[in-house]
Amino acid sequence: MIHVTSAIVIAEDELSFDFIRSSGPGGQNVNKVATAVQLRFDVLHSPSLPDDVRIRLVRLAGKRLTSEGVLVITARRHRTQQQNRDDALERLVEMIRLAAVPPKKRRKTRPTAASKQRRLEEKRRKSKVKRMRSRLSSADE
Repeated sequence: MIHVTSAIVIAEDELSFDFIRSSGPGGQNVNKVATAVQLRFDVLHSPSLPDDVRIRLVRLAGKRLTSEGVLVITARRHRTQQQNRDDALERLVEMIRLAAVPPKKRRKTRPTAASKQRRLEEKRRKSKVKRMRSRLSSADE
């Protein structure tokens, strides 16, 4: 069991790991050993995720989500399979934690009287500058 938050726990059988050959550091070892990890997690059909978290996770995942709703995280930062596996799990947990935080509601605000006045003053000043330009350009011709 993977504890994401106090309310969200993911069973390990919901995750699948594929090991692939990695580029990057490792010398000749890179050509022989499959150290990179592809973690797959079915976001749309996971019983562990509440619906609101699922919706936010789909939005957060972006291009990492397949058309079937499977989140694919590829980890190849490290030289060993175990470190890459841990890295992929860590990234999944962090992504779910971000999705678990509900967005703050936007509060409607109004501009202050002083800000309205500053805006109008700036408009008058710009207008005056442009008015002066047009008179000068017609007198030059």
